[in-house]
Formats: sequence, C-alpha cells, structure tokens
Amino acid sequence: MFREKQCKDIELLGSFEVPENPVCAACVAESDNPYWVHLRTCQSCGATLCCDSSPQKHMTAHHHATGHPAVISAEKGEQWIYCYEHDVFATYGK
Repeated sequence: MFREKQCKDIELLGSFEVPENPVCAACVAESDNPYWVHLRTCQSCGATLCCDSSPQKHMTAHHHATGHPAVISAEKGEQWIYCYEHDVFATYGK
C-alpha cells in the first residue's frame, strides 16, 4: 500500500520485482572494476542499474532512452518507488 502521493504509472503496477543479488549490469559491462553507490530496478523491464549518486547514473540514462517511468530501490531494507515521469516518490509495504 502506498503512503505518499501517487501517480498513474505507480498505480498501474502490481507487485514489485527486485533481483536477489543485484548489480549494475551497465557498470559491469563497462569496467573490470565496476563502482556504484546504490541500485534501482526498472519496473517496466527489470533492468537493475546505478542511481544518480553513482558516477555513471545509468538508471536515469535508461529512463531517458526508454521512457520507462518507474523504478524501485534494489537496496535491501528499502521499500520505495520513484516515477521519473511525474517526479513522484512513494513507499510501499508494511
């Protein structure tokens, strides 16, 4: 259940998918020594990529390239979702 402001892109989502052992696939593909700060998982295609605090900002680039609007944190213990399209942040879960 959402506790903050909602948007249509978030409302259309059912369950949220987070990979079990997430890595930034783009960072791994680009470097033998990949580095990221936090990870986000796209709720349209399942891509897990690094956040804007990371040097490469792969998830934002993914949004601009694909138009996929909603991402969730792939960090353990975090239960939030963000919609790039509407600039809306919401928590979910208990």
